[in-house]
Amino acid sequence: MDVWQALAVLAAGAGAGTINTLVGSGTLFTFPVLLACGVPPVTAAISNSIGLTPGAVAGAIGYRRELAGQRTRLLRFGVMSFLGAITGGTLLLNLPEKVFTSVVPVLILLACLLIVFQPRINAWARGRRAARPNGGPLLPFGVYGAGVYGGYFTAAQGVVLISLLGSSLDEDIQRVNALKNVLASIVNASVATFYILFAEPYWPAAALIAGGSVIGGYLGARFGRRLRPTALRALVVLIGLTAAVQLVLR
Repeated sequence: MDVWQALAVLAAGAGAGTINTLVGSGTLFTFPVLLACGVPPVTAAISNSIGLTPGAVAGAIGYRRELAGQRTRLLRFGVMSFLGAITGGTLLLNLPEKVFTSVVPVLILLACLLIVFQPRINAWARGRRAARPNGGPLLPFGVYGAGVYGGYFTAAQGVVLISLLGSSLDEDIQRVNALKNVLASIVNASVATFYILFAEPYWPAAALIAGGSVIGGYLGARFGRRLRPTALRALVVLIGLTAAVQLVLR
């Protein structure tokens, strides 16, 4: 990796840390850059998961005030996120690489669709009123499924979680976003530890993404509410489509 590639990965990490705190699709920033730098797809996914973990934690800490009174939810859904992350990581390491390169373009396209329709999803979620304070008995299984997805490929994990939590909990969207940040952090940290123990990350890329994502996570939590979401979504979708095309061409 030369100097310009390293700077590109660092910048992508900062962008990913910011958008993960706000929405949750930062992998669509970093994954295409790693592919463009010549990192193999599975190695890129592993290194990316490790690198984005510090930024996810920074974003969750930045939203700590909105977590007041949500301890029961954190414990209940955090366990399911952890189990889902380990399941997804196990699938990534044990399935053939051709499965990953075949499935991920579809996952990226689905993630892009989720980002495009996120305003409608949020509007629909705000129109719902949950009958139970913790979302009912099926929500933990949905959180587990989001953890499996996040452990296998992290793009738009946050959008999936916001859709699930927002439609099931009678809460303000900022409190839902704070809960989402913690659950995404649990998934990222769990699968990152799993990969460190059982896989072979490309450490230079992971370190650069980690440094950038911490900066981005802090900025996202501090200034994120001032950004225009439409332009941000458009940029993420454009980058995501670029990644899908790169994988198809490979």
